[in-house]
Amino acid sequence: MLKVLVVDDDTHILELVSIQLTQAGYEVQKASNGFEALEMIEKENPDLAVVDVMMPGMDGYTLTRKIRSFTDIPVLLLTAKGELEDKEKGFLSGSDDYMVKPFEPKELQFRVNAILRRYDKAVDAFIQAGPLHINRQSYEVSIGIKTLFPPLKEFELLSVLASRPNHVFTRELLLERVWGYDYEGDEQTLNVHIKRIREKLRKLTNEVQIVTVRGVGYKLEVLGT
Repeated sequence: MLKVLVVDDDTHILELVSIQLTQAGYEVQKASNGFEALEMIEKENPDLAVVDVMMPGMDGYTLTRKIRSFTDIPVLLLTAKGELEDKEKGFLSGSDDYMVKPFEPKELQFRVNAILRRYDKAVDAFIQAGPLHINRQSYEVSIGIKTLFPPLKEFELLSVLASRPNHVFTRELLLERVWGYDYEGDEQTLNVHIKRIREKLRKLTNEVQIVTVRGVGYKLEVLGT
């Protein structure tokens, strides 16, 4: 599971962002200041940092420059300032994106997903869910000695579901993760792909199933866990 570090001295914003990203399927780590954040980055090696600009002791610009001095993890800055000069300062410090408060939590989620896709980290390279093995580098899905090479969208959809077994992903989130947040089609496309994946899995194993959670979305269930 991908790890996102959220850094903000405002406990309300810290919790809001953490809840949103946890629901989106990320493992969230929290820091209340820049010094704590640097220690966590060295210990935990997160995949992305969401950093507030206006923090006492060490502001977000300074923290971003320090992060850039020893690691290449992407940084998304949050700030109450929306002036062009402030955005320029943010990007010059090494940030990958910039959001102005107040913001819609869903937009933050979209931006985090987009940044990680650019860094090719949207899903781990190798995923295991029970007997199911997914190789994101070779686009193989295998169970035992049997191997599948499903179409790309089916592969991406299965990868997202398998990245967090037994976790319910909303239909909206799955469409955004696989088809992009600007997708203008309907949910029938998702339903068709889920049906095809189910048929393929059914031929290989009865230990891994995709379960419909009515009114919400889908989850990949590993029986016996």
